[in-house]
Formats: sequence, C-alpha cells, structure tokens
Amino acid sequence: MMKPIASLLVAAFSLCASVDAAPHKILFFTKSSGYEHDVISWKKGQPSHAEKIFLELGEKHGWQFEFSKDGSKFSPEYLAGFDTVVFYTTGDLTTPGTDKQPAMTKEGKQALFDYVKGGKGFVGLHSACDTFHTDNESKKGPDRYVNHGKDADPYVCFIGGEFIIHGAQQKAVNKVINPKFPGFEEAGDSFSFHEEWYSLKDFNPDIHALTVIDSPSMKGAMYERPPYPTGWARTEGKGRVYYTAMGHREDIWTNVTFQNILVGAIRWTTGEVQAATPPNLKEAAPGAMTNPAYIPPAPPKPKPQAKPGKKAEPVKP
Repeated sequence: MMKPIASLLVAAFSLCASVDAAPHKILFFTKSSGYEHDVISWKKGQPSHAEKIFLELGEKHGWQFEFSKDGSKFSPEYLAGFDTVVFYTTGDLTTPGTDKQPAMTKEGKQALFDYVKGGKGFVGLHSACDTFHTDNESKKGPDRYVNHGKDADPYVCFIGGEFIIHGAQQKAVNKVINPKFPGFEEAGDSFSFHEEWYSLKDFNPDIHALTVIDSPSMKGAMYERPPYPTGWARTEGKGRVYYTAMGHREDIWTNVTFQNILVGAIRWTTGEVQAATPPNLKEAAPGAMTNPAYIPPAPPKPKPQAKPGKKAEPVKP
C-alpha cells in the first residue's frame, strides 16, 4: 500500500512543481486607432523597440509574450490565455483608425473589463490613457479639460485617469509615493526623466498613487496646475490595474528605473507578488482634480496674397 501512496505523492509534487514553473503569459496589445508612437510601430519591422525590451525582460523573468494589434481577437476565450494584458494604445479601438488594424468590438471591450474583474491583470503604458476618450474627447476643445467622474467612459474609470494634452518634452521630477511597491525599491524618493509628460484628468478616487509629478516646476500652460499622479495602481473586482504615463521615448525603455517599474507592474498584476493599494489620492496629490485652464488655439495667420504679376508686353510684328 505504501508504494502507490509514495508514487502518488511524487506525482503530486511533480505536478505542483510544473505548475509553479509555468511561465506567465502576457499580451502586449498596441493597436493605434489614433496617433501611433514610434516605439510600438511595426513600420520599421517587427518586433518594435518596446517589444524587443519586453522580449529581453521575458527571457530574464521567465515570461512569454504575445504581440498583437488585432482588436478583433478580444473575447473571453482569447483573453483567458493570458495572465496580464499590457496596453500601449490610442483612440477608439472599436474603429480601424490610423493603423487600419482590425477593430475591437463593443463586446470585446467588455470582455477586457470582465477578464480583469475575474482576477486577471492589466497594465496601461503612456498613451493607454489616450484611449477610449469620454464622448470622443480626442477632438480638441474645452470639454477635453472637464472631469466627468462617474459619467466618464467605462474604460477611463477602469484605467483610472484620462489624457488631456501634453507639452514639449522636458525633464520633470516625479515623487515616489510608495517606495515599497514592487518595482520602486531602488527608485529612491524621486526620479527625473526627460520625457513626454501627459497632463491627466478624471482620476478615479480609488487609485493608489505611486508617482506624483512636480507640475508647477514645468514649462507649458498645460502643466500650470497642482501636482498630479503619473503612475498608480487599483483593484478591479478580483483583478489588478496598473498605469504609468512613461514610455514615449526609446531611451526611457532602456532606462533601468523604468524597466524596474515595468517588471514590478507585471509581477504585481500577475499576482506573483502582493502589495496593498489603499486609495490615497487626497493625501498624495490633494489638488490633482484641478485641471489646467483651456486656452483656445490661436487663429491661423492669413496667407499673404500673391502680388499680381506684370502683364506681358504685346509682341510687335
């Protein structure tokens, strides 16, 4: 009797070991229905710059990545094959838009929400907040500077904030709010990168802010506002949502601090590591809901009228 039991124990141990060793499967989704960023473009060949970095990180940490721009694949069955979904997207993904890649259906959009609520993970990078704007706010205008709260697009509530505008690339200081959160252990009290920094709005009150930018020290009317979060985490049902506004420039992707933040985001959203995310927006950035003032664009300068040409002299016979 002992031999079969021992065999079962060995088999059970082997099964547990194989399950523990199974690599996390991650979808890196980069459809651009709006502006397509160079770091995720396939125009120069696949993999893109960002995908190459993820392949390196995947090899180091035992992760498997699938790279896709095909929104039509989104369904409960498709998403079930991944532990975490990473978005670097723009615009209304239910339209083919700029890159002409297959669009996501409305059911596919809901499948994403259900996937995370059921216990999976989501990581939004940079322009993931420039995606599914409330009432198509990708169009310029004063409404783009208004907070909608619970009336915001469900995706905005899901990811935790929305892009308004950005100014010239510049160096800006980001204060680290929770240095114990995965990925921030070596970031120090703050870090400063030359980057394209987004001015954001409509923060979900339940976010756990991780980084807050020193906007008053920045150049540009879009940053004339109190400090606001540029990175956060929140729970969605049984799942986990993470966002960082960084990731525009190629050199950011090779920066060790940014890579550590990426690794921490994936490890947390896959459930590999644990971290509490109590809402802290009011404490970390009390003026975050104060948006910059809308400044109407300057009217186009009238084109100078061409001077009438000199009429040709008639040719004498």
